[in-house]
Amino acid sequence: MAHRSNEKNALGSRSEIILRNIMVISLIAFFTVFFVIPIIMALVGSFFQWNPLKLQFNFLGIENWKGVFTSELFWRSMGNTIVFAVAATVFRVILGLALSHALYSRLIRHKTLYRTFYYLPTITPMIAVAFVWKFIFDPQLGLLNKILNSDINWLFDDRYALIAILILTIWKDFGYAVVILLGGMYSLPKDCYEAAEIDGAGAWQRFWRLTLPLLKPTILFIVITSLISYFQTYIPVMVLTQGGPGTQTYLATYLIYDEAFVKYNFGYASALSFVLFLFIAVLTGISFKVSGKNNAS
Repeated sequence: MAHRSNEKNALGSRSEIILRNIMVISLIAFFTVFFVIPIIMALVGSFFQWNPLKLQFNFLGIENWKGVFTSELFWRSMGNTIVFAVAATVFRVILGLALSHALYSRLIRHKTLYRTFYYLPTITPMIAVAFVWKFIFDPQLGLLNKILNSDINWLFDDRYALIAILILTIWKDFGYAVVILLGGMYSLPKDCYEAAEIDGAGAWQRFWRLTLPLLKPTILFIVITSLISYFQTYIPVMVLTQGGPGTQTYLATYLIYDEAFVKYNFGYASALSFVLFLFIAVLTGISFKVSGKNNAS
């Protein structure tokens, strides 16, 4: 009987090992096919003049890379991307802090309803949100101009087109920060606040001296994920402005789309995408280092 039990255990262990191996191999295969191979193809393709419609595949060396770093449009798109990403992140954090603190306070009832209301835009598909906001920004029929009693041509005016994309993005995404920060506030130690209240600290003092320092890791997480996400923004530009007026709202990802699928210059688009990939990788590395130092302190 003991021999049979040991044999079953051995068989069970062997089957578990086989299952684990299958899962690991499947994961490696998936990662290789959908991540490693596309990255290698982008890197190799960046050294060629690559047009699948004309069956062109001519070696250019580093000409595409030179073209990227000497292109005025590339630097304009990167400047727009940095301004957009930083502004969207700042507003996301500020709105998230304000609304989450309001929901955390004792003044607001029906907190679950408000949390759901704020988070709904976040889970709504961006393509649907962008088409709705395209109508809202309409200069004649749009709701925004009627509210402001103005005639601003939001999507075709150099001064307002990027602001319009920013407004849409902030409205769509701020609920994410509200939910994350609210969860962080509920996990804060209550005894610190009780002691501060006994010592006579007001609401603003408690927020500034307790809530913000204790929420620093959560805020840092939101900043990191937001910047990385906003550097890859594409759909709002595609739906609202198509990069216009002129090239005023070109973001880095839209420039890649334009070169690849409008001009069919896949080699140059590959170089652009790899430069953006390296930029995001450096940003991610810096953010992890800052996050690690913050956790260590």
